[in-house]
Amino acid sequence: MVGLPSRWARARRRSELGLLVVGAVAVLFAALLVSLATSDALPRRSVLIVGAMAGIGLFVQVVNRRYAPDGDPILMPVALVLNGIGYVMIVALDPAEAGQQFAWVVIGLVAYAVVLAAVKHSRDLERYRYLLLAVALALLVAPLLPVIGRSPANQNAYGAKLWVSFHSLSFQPVEVGKLLLVIFFASYFVEKRELLTIPTRRVGDHLLPDLRAFGPVAVAWVFSLVIILAEHDIGFSLLLFVVFLSLLWVTTGRWTYVVIGLVMFGAGAFLASHLLGQVSERISVWLDPWASPTAAGYQPIQGELAFGRGGLFGSGIGLGLVQINNATETVLPVATSDYIFAAIGEELGLAGTVAVLVGYVLLVGAGLRAALGARSEFAKLAAVGLTVTLGFQAFVIMGGVTRLMPDTGMTLPFVSYGGSSLVANYILLALVMRISNEGNRATLAEP
Repeated sequence: MVGLPSRWARARRRSELGLLVVGAVAVLFAALLVSLATSDALPRRSVLIVGAMAGIGLFVQVVNRRYAPDGDPILMPVALVLNGIGYVMIVALDPAEAGQQFAWVVIGLVAYAVVLAAVKHSRDLERYRYLLLAVALALLVAPLLPVIGRSPANQNAYGAKLWVSFHSLSFQPVEVGKLLLVIFFASYFVEKRELLTIPTRRVGDHLLPDLRAFGPVAVAWVFSLVIILAEHDIGFSLLLFVVFLSLLWVTTGRWTYVVIGLVMFGAGAFLASHLLGQVSERISVWLDPWASPTAAGYQPIQGELAFGRGGLFGSGIGLGLVQINNATETVLPVATSDYIFAAIGEELGLAGTVAVLVGYVLLVGAGLRAALGARSEFAKLAAVGLTVTLGFQAFVIMGGVTRLMPDTGMTLPFVSYGGSSLVANYILLALVMRISNEGNRATLAEP
């Protein structure tokens, strides 16, 4: 039985290697098709493209074999395929942004390796929950500061204040802040689980949990939402609310909390739609974009038309009308970021969008599998929170582009252009990978 864990670890890494090879071949063909479509020739740096893909795959294999040999073999290959699809689409839509995106991919992979190497045990994070909370709140407040809190020139029309700038470097600190808040929520819920679950306070003829246990975590949650609303970003406030409610339900198993939370959210959304003009505008555009087809409704309308042009199998990668050229006008604004899913729908069709959706389903499934096999309650809640963060963000952006729900302006994880989101999501994967590695190793050691 002593050799069993290492044998299964080698099997997992071999499976991961096979998936990495298959994914690299698919992304390589997509890159070649983009070059043929846009320049009618193979890329001049074909050897460099192949070398970059091989280098990324080798890097992931070495890191996982060294720091997470028993980790899930699906997480990184699926994430890299989604990342590769997004990068190829960015090359087709706006080659000027492709170089920056590749640099962020490298930084994200380095961050993945650093987190895996630094966080040797998931329970180490539990000890620093209040320090992580302080850092998270500082990151959320940073965009509101007068010196460093700035918005880039291409800021969207809804005026979200999410950026921090140091000279020529700009990033969104809220992307990392949300991960730290998830860890804090998970740690606090574990500590107060009995107080939240077991009724100890009598109100009339009924026993209720002691509501004082909600104090610190409720303050942190409300303060986070207030800061994010002050930054005029509805997407991340909704994301934090859903993560908070999900962890509360997983911790207590009480549907009462979920119902109360949904009622509170409904009331908050109603007030926000009357107090914040951007919320009201987003809802109005969602209900009837044709009321302003050349203004606020232009982007969602063009997104729907892009899906329609794509049909079942798409117009071909690099051959869609959603292209950014030398002119100042574009068919679909922010096609490489907020509406890249619509661009995929046009060039890869329904088949391509379903493939992307399946990729996120696989990531969510792997994350929940890591939660089920977690060694501690904290690791289980952390894995659930991180998985919900990734899955719900993908759902919200895809739902907004397809007009299933109002647009929130968030980025599609691993696919959209943007360095802050990309690096944060690779850190998220590293934490889930650490929890998966611990759970699988403990399961193999039981016999």
